[in-house]
Amino acid sequence: MSKGILVVASGFSGAGKGTLLKRLLEKYDNYALSISATTRAPRAGEQDGREYFFRSREEFEALIQEGQLIEYAEYVGNYYGTPRAYVEKQLESGKDVILEIEIQGALKIKEMFADALLLFVSPPSAQELERRLITRGTEDEKRIQNRLRRAGEEAEGIDAYDYLLINDDLESCVDAMHSVIQSEHCKIQRNLGFVQTILQELKSL
Repeated sequence: MSKGILVVASGFSGAGKGTLLKRLLEKYDNYALSISATTRAPRAGEQDGREYFFRSREEFEALIQEGQLIEYAEYVGNYYGTPRAYVEKQLESGKDVILEIEIQGALKIKEMFADALLLFVSPPSAQELERRLITRGTEDEKRIQNRLRRAGEEAEGIDAYDYLLINDDLESCVDAMHSVIQSEHCKIQRNLGFVQTILQELKSL
């Protein structure tokens, strides 16, 4: 069984990453979505261990000290981080593991895992991003403006990613994400063991 691919999905807050990834897992097999730990408060309907592992600031900092996180970052006043054990177990089982994390964490992942695949999700325009943040109805005007300013900063780091996905039509974007990930499995650099084996077999004929 081949090892899975570590996929990092980032994007502006309000770009629809959560909905996109949920649909990807519904539509296609062999994906595992890593559950992040965070210090932010749960939103309506969210459950600990499903959307996030909700932890206090003290508990989160203990995870950092114990080396139990692959990466972590502070975003809009809260910590977010990726538990190490779950990710490594799923990759070894052959699952493609998707991390939904912010740009700071994505760049740290790329430093640690050179073969990680980085995908950036964006709405078709800044105006659409603002509309989505407003209609989401989960934050006040000040928080929305903070997120828009943060999006402007994040846009400067998009060129560090491998692929850009425009989330205009959900189903089309889901299919595009799946195609990109599956094409990665066919790259020569990810199949050097097979290449070496078949070369040896051909030479022995």
